[in-house]
Amino acid sequence: MTNISRFRVSPEKARWSMNPDDLPFSCTDEIKPPEMFIGQDRAVSAIEFGLGMDAPGYNIFVSGLSGTGKSTVIRSHLEAAVERRAAQNGEQEFHDWVYLHNFERPDQPAAAQLPQGMGTDLADAADSLLQVVINDLPAALGDDSYTERVRELNDRTANYRREVISEVERAAEQQGFTVQAGPAGIAVIPKVNGEPMSQEQYLALSDEQREQLESVRTEITRQVERAMDEIRKRDRDAVEQLRDVQRNATESVIGPAFDAAIERFKEAGAEETADYLAGLRAYSHDSAAQIISGKAGDDGNPPGPQQLADPRLPFRVNVFVDNTGRTSPPIIMEDNPTYSHLFGHIDRRPMMGTYVTDHTMLRPGTLAQANGGYLVIDARMALSHAAVWPALKRVLKGGEVRPEDPEDLLPGFLPPQPLRPEPIPIQLKVVLTGEPDIYQLLAAMDPDFWEIVKVRADLNHEVELSPDILHAYSQFVCGLCNENGLRHFSADGVLAIIEHSMRIVDHQSKLSARFGLLVDLVHESAHMAQREDSEHTERRHVQEALDARRSRSGQVSDRMQQLLLEGTLKVDVEGEEVGQVNGLAVYSAGDVAFGKPSRITTQAFMGSDGFINIEREVALSGKSHDKGVLIMAGFLGDRFAQRFPLAVNISIAFEQSYGPVDGDSASSTELYSILSELSGVPIRQNIAVTGSVNQKGEIQSIGGVNEKIEGFFDLCKEAGALGDAGVLIPASNERNLMLRQDVIEAIRNGEFHIYSAQTVEDGIEVLTGVDAGAPDDEGNYPTDSVNGRVAARLQQFAERYREFSQPKR
Repeated sequence: MTNISRFRVSPEKARWSMNPDDLPFSCTDEIKPPEMFIGQDRAVSAIEFGLGMDAPGYNIFVSGLSGTGKSTVIRSHLEAAVERRAAQNGEQEFHDWVYLHNFERPDQPAAAQLPQGMGTDLADAADSLLQVVINDLPAALGDDSYTERVRELNDRTANYRREVISEVERAAEQQGFTVQAGPAGIAVIPKVNGEPMSQEQYLALSDEQREQLESVRTEITRQVERAMDEIRKRDRDAVEQLRDVQRNATESVIGPAFDAAIERFKEAGAEETADYLAGLRAYSHDSAAQIISGKAGDDGNPPGPQQLADPRLPFRVNVFVDNTGRTSPPIIMEDNPTYSHLFGHIDRRPMMGTYVTDHTMLRPGTLAQANGGYLVIDARMALSHAAVWPALKRVLKGGEVRPEDPEDLLPGFLPPQPLRPEPIPIQLKVVLTGEPDIYQLLAAMDPDFWEIVKVRADLNHEVELSPDILHAYSQFVCGLCNENGLRHFSADGVLAIIEHSMRIVDHQSKLSARFGLLVDLVHESAHMAQREDSEHTERRHVQEALDARRSRSGQVSDRMQQLLLEGTLKVDVEGEEVGQVNGLAVYSAGDVAFGKPSRITTQAFMGSDGFINIEREVALSGKSHDKGVLIMAGFLGDRFAQRFPLAVNISIAFEQSYGPVDGDSASSTELYSILSELSGVPIRQNIAVTGSVNQKGEIQSIGGVNEKIEGFFDLCKEAGALGDAGVLIPASNERNLMLRQDVIEAIRNGEFHIYSAQTVEDGIEVLTGVDAGAPDDEGNYPTDSVNGRVAARLQQFAERYREFSQPKR
């Protein structure tokens, strides 16, 4: 029997530890919170570079796993960038944006830029002008001189119309025709004996008579048409004269108010607004009666150039972006980037069985609200909403945005009342956040991505352990206690938090940078201290919080443990078996992961099919597991098929496994089972195994090593099988060990053991207690070694298979 104690991992190597006296404080209330972000120098440098670039397209994608502090890092650096801009450029100028009625194209509301704070001033000014029109104009339009002048123009126009029509009728009568007006227009009809000619009388005429009659009718029709042209021209002149009369009457009343408003906004540099007020002035002259009454339609006054459902609508100003009182560029964190939230939308109201809208119902999105500043968008959420990503690219490339409904972009969709507002030019910095896989997806699949996002800041999810980092983590705990009124942590309590941070990343020389996960533990641990009324939060409180967390999420693991203990799931933790070994897997139940052992068995028999992966045969094996099986075939070929072919069938199965099996972390485990089956040497069942293997027989590291070890430890403890039990892991996983304290105590007391293996030979010696055997110069293994017995049986299979394969004489 070989001595396997040299493969054991000492308890000191199974968990990182530090004397709390080596920390430069006894409690976190003695230190200060951190002044900078911990371990993210590369990402911070990238963010600062992106924020400092003013060239187009230098938007930023901040990638990192959840809990790495993306939002915190971004907000703090944006606030710092705002302060730097203020220091470099002085007080920044901001603008308001308004949407106004477009007198030429009401379906295309006009956008106008105003100096900061003047958007509401314009709205107030327009409302004041409306009140002037409503309150002061009725007296002017009701003046006797005005009404007399209007009546005189109307009478003159009516008299002229009657004179022209009478003259045409007399001319027609003289030639035996009458002129009649009907729904289809004016008709010229011949007369017989003073009465209009009937259809029968007309048909009774000879062709020559009808031809002569039609010639006269054509001439009279031309005269009628010339007369009607004259009447229409006179009517148009009359309308203009009436408008002039109305303008003269209204200008004296509303003119001074409009002059003052126009001059005020011109002096402020708002030329577009001055043009709008000039248009509003003309509209007030032409549509005064409708504005006063608030109703559209003909009320005896000359009709305006437009008939609006609400004649007072042009006076209403939509203050789209109001920067009144703003002293620094806006920073907006858009956590729900729907189409409407980002780009704005158009409201509609029901009216007479349909929906109507106008410029006052345009609503801004965060792109317009963040104009001149910074907008932070969750990339995954943006991609999950239809039409958002293409529209965002269009806005960032074009530099302008307008409110619109996403349905308007659908082919064939006709909105009840379409509006196409003028776009607003924007200049802002967009910061996208998301996981690394989102960045990789966009970079690989979207050819436009590089044009609009030229800077990546990748937040690391782990940081290297160093004295400075230890102190920074202590400051982090201090800051949380100060901000949230928590009980401060003792030095040993801080070390417990740091050890859990190592456990998160499964590494003794790295700490987790996913501070969101640590924040929860700090709060829960402080709660345990408060419940105990302890002055400080100690290590035991951190452990209580972790135990409570496992208990809350431990129903699934407890149920599996129960099935193993009662024998429903068959796993032996005592004795020895040939071709049977306990593998280990990791299961996740929300925020808690746990290990579970499972039995792996192998059967070997003569044949030429090679490896029979039962999981693959029933379509339960993943690609990584299939690869591991093929690697084992390569290993056996390298070790034992150099002088004779392999004439063996090897059947491998995960017993009582009814779901998909993937990953190669059990490939070494399966290989040990194969070697045991071929050699006939039994494997200890109180040692579970994890680790992958390559074709050279080297054991490779795997993930979840702590959960796997603890899962088997818990089973052995519950089954009363501690003493000589243990777990075999890859030697390269020793640096990943951060085992629970109870497991460390069991190792220290000799009740549980961790073994590490660098090669298959190391592992088989641990599991069997038999020397693996090294080949001599001729490639022969010692006959009593595991490899020697494997080689002998494989040679026996080959010889017997050759005998069966030869034709009988």
